[in-house]
Amino acid sequence: MVVGVLEEMRIRALGVIDDAVVELSPGFTAVTGETGAGKTMVVTSLGLLLGGRADAALVRIGAKAAVVEGRITVDGRSTVAVRAEEAGAELDDGALLISRTVSAEGRSRAHVGGRSVPVGLLGELADDLVAVHGQTDQQGLLRPARQRQALDRYAGAAVAGPLEKYGAAYRRLRAVAAELDELTTRARERAQEADLLRFGLEEIAAAEPLPGEDTELAAEAERLGHAEALASAATVAHAALAGHPEDPEGVDAASLVAGAHRALEGVRSHDPKLAALADRIAEVGILMSDVAGELAGYADDLDADPRRLAVVEERRAALSHLTRKYGQDIADVLAWAEQGAARLAELDGDDDRIGELTAERDALRAELGELAQALTDARTEAAARFADAVTAELASLAMPHARVTFAISQSEAAEETAGIEVGGRAVLFGPHGADEVELLLAPHPGAPPRPIAKGASGGELSRVMLAVEVVFAGSDPVPTYLFDEVDQGVGGKAAVEVGRRLAKLAQTAQVVVVTHLPQVAAFADRHLVVEKTNDGAVTRSGVKAMEGEDRVRELSRMLAGQEDSELARAHAEELLETARATR
Repeated sequence: MVVGVLEEMRIRALGVIDDAVVELSPGFTAVTGETGAGKTMVVTSLGLLLGGRADAALVRIGAKAAVVEGRITVDGRSTVAVRAEEAGAELDDGALLISRTVSAEGRSRAHVGGRSVPVGLLGELADDLVAVHGQTDQQGLLRPARQRQALDRYAGAAVAGPLEKYGAAYRRLRAVAAELDELTTRARERAQEADLLRFGLEEIAAAEPLPGEDTELAAEAERLGHAEALASAATVAHAALAGHPEDPEGVDAASLVAGAHRALEGVRSHDPKLAALADRIAEVGILMSDVAGELAGYADDLDADPRRLAVVEERRAALSHLTRKYGQDIADVLAWAEQGAARLAELDGDDDRIGELTAERDALRAELGELAQALTDARTEAAARFADAVTAELASLAMPHARVTFAISQSEAAEETAGIEVGGRAVLFGPHGADEVELLLAPHPGAPPRPIAKGASGGELSRVMLAVEVVFAGSDPVPTYLFDEVDQGVGGKAAVEVGRRLAKLAQTAQVVVVTHLPQVAAFADRHLVVEKTNDGAVTRSGVKAMEGEDRVRELSRMLAGQEDSELARAHAEELLETARATR
C-alpha cells in the first residue's frame, strides 16, 4: 500500500454538500457527476485540508460552520509525521487525522492529530503529501517562468546547488548596488552636510567650551554684578559679630556670647546640666568666630573689578551663540560636537567606501557570470533528459509523433553595465540566473517546434501537463496527486490513453481525478459520483460510490446522457472491460 494516502474525507455544510463521506482508493479514484459545483466542492474540501484560503461564502446557507475532516495514512518516520508530532499531534493507529472548520463569520480553525494548530502547518504538511493540478495549473504552464521552475525541479541538486549560491550572490549584489547608488546619487547632499558639520565643529573648537563652564560663568556674573552690595553686607555682618575696630565701646555678638560663657563657667561644677549649657555656648562662640573670620576674608577677596565682569559677559555671549545653534547648554553642545565628528568621519570616508563597493560589485558580477554559466550548463543537460522523458510519456497518451524540446537562451544587455558576462557576451540576468526557458512542442512530424502557449490545443496541453507530472512522479514523487479536470479538451482514443496512463501512475501513488470523461473514469479503482437533489427549496449534493450495475449506469450517462441506453450500456461495459484488461 502507498503510504501517505488520503483514506477518506468527511464534508459537512460546505457549499452544496450537506453531509458526505468521501472514501478514496489507495490507487485511482475518479469523481464524476452532473453538477460541476458538487465536484468542485470535493476539490475545495481537499484544498481546505491542505491549508487553502478559507471563505465564509463556502459555508452552506443556514449552517453555523463548515467542517472538513480527513484521515491520512502516514509512515511514523516520515517528514509529515515528525512535523505533526512536533506540533503536538498524535497518530491514530498509523493515521493522521486532520480537520478544518470555517465559521459563517469567516473564522478558520485547524486541528491535526487532536491538537489545535496554525493553518499554516497544513500547508507545510501538504508540500510532502499532495500535488494538486487543475485548469489554472495548465495556464500556469504556459508561462516561461513556470516552465523554468519545472525544469529546475526536475534537474534537482544539479541546479539547486548553483542556484542557491547564485541567489546569495545576487541578493548581495542588489544590496551593494543600492548602497553604491545611494552614495553616488546623493553626493551633493552629503557634501553639503559635511560642510555644515565641519563649520560647526570649527566654531565649537575655536570657542573651546569646557564642561559646566556656562553654569560657573552665570554664577560669577551674578556675583560681580552685585559686588558692592555683597561687600557692604559682609562688612556689616562682620561688625555685628566681632565688633568694629573704630568703635571699641560698641556692643558685638562675640563679646556678649563670651560674657555669657564666663558667667556660667564659674558655677558649672555645681550642676551638670548647667555645665552642658556652658559647653554649648562655648561652641557658639567658636562657630561665631569662624564665621566672622570668613566674612572678613570674603569682603577682602571679593573682586569688584568691572573689567572682569565685562570679560565674563563676553565669554557668556560666546557660549550662548553656541547653545542657540547646537544645544540647550554646553553639555549638549559638546555632545553634538562628538556626534558630528563621528558623522563627518563617516562622510569623509565615502570616497573610500565607494571604491570598496565598486570593487565588490565588479567581483560579484564576475561571480554571477560564472554561476549563471553553471546554471545554463546544468539546465541544458537536464532539459534534454526532461524533454525525452516527456516525449516518451506523450507516446503513451495518443501523441506518438509529438516531440517536446526546451529552448534555453539569454537576452543580450543593451549596455555592458546592465548585464553579466556569460559565454563571452553581456546578457540580462535576474534572481534565477540569465536563462530564458521555453517549452516547445512539435505535435507531428514536419511541424516546427513552437511554444506550447501558441502551438498546443487544449487537449494537447492537458496531455503535456499530465506527461510532465508523470515524469515528476518518477523523479520527485509525492504520495497523492489530485487532477481537477485536466483532461479538458481530450476525447476519443486520447481520453482512453489518459485514463490508462493515470491508472499506471496510480500503481506508485494515489491518484484522485475529477473528470467528465467516461474513458478516464472507467480506469479508476474507485468511482465516486456527486449526486444532486432538490426538494424545491434547497439543493443538496452528496457523494456515492459506484459499483457494479450502478457504475455501468453512471458511465452510460456520461457517454450518452441516457442511463438506460442499450448502446451506451454496451459501450460502458466495453470501457470497463478494456480498463480491467490493460491494468
